[in-house]
Amino acid sequence: MTSPGQPAGQPLQALLADGSLAGEWTLDPARSEVILHTRHTWGLLPLRGAFTRVSGHGTVTETGQASGVIAVTAESVDTKNPQRDKHLRSADFFDVGNHPEITVAVESVTPSPAGVRVAGTLTVRDRTKPVSFEAQVSVADGGGELTLHGELPVNRGDYGLNWNFLGIAAMDSRIEVRAVFTRG
Repeated sequence: MTSPGQPAGQPLQALLADGSLAGEWTLDPARSEVILHTRHTWGLLPLRGAFTRVSGHGTVTETGQASGVIAVTAESVDTKNPQRDKHLRSADFFDVGNHPEITVAVESVTPSPAGVRVAGTLTVRDRTKPVSFEAQVSVADGGGELTLHGELPVNRGDYGLNWNFLGIAAMDSRIEVRAVFTRG
């Protein structure tokens, strides 16, 4: 699998296997984004919210094993509607006073037909559940920059976010992650 920005003839698996990507990686918050996609008004209207504060880090071993953490500050959710954002920050949803972060802990990244399969855990409101999702990875700047882009399906009820006045809010959502990592 060769990804955009990756040198021709150097598929990701080869870069992992030969140790080219080994080391510590730091998420660049200015170029990364975590977006919540869901539906409201009984599924009729899309709703998009960005988490404006994101952080993270990763490690790639000499043998090509990858792990890391991506965290968002729950209070930073921004749907462009201040009243809705206030409600999302309340105990009905993220309960940011008691649960300030939402995290994805990546335990493994393995090749898949669509790019890579990311496996780990998602923690929301102190509830941790196993997750896995398909993603694409690109390597640029001679191996000094790595971008992971994928979508994680989530049922918010699994994490105690059960508020749903008259069934207006969808339970199933997607978290889109575009994480740009740089060495060091």
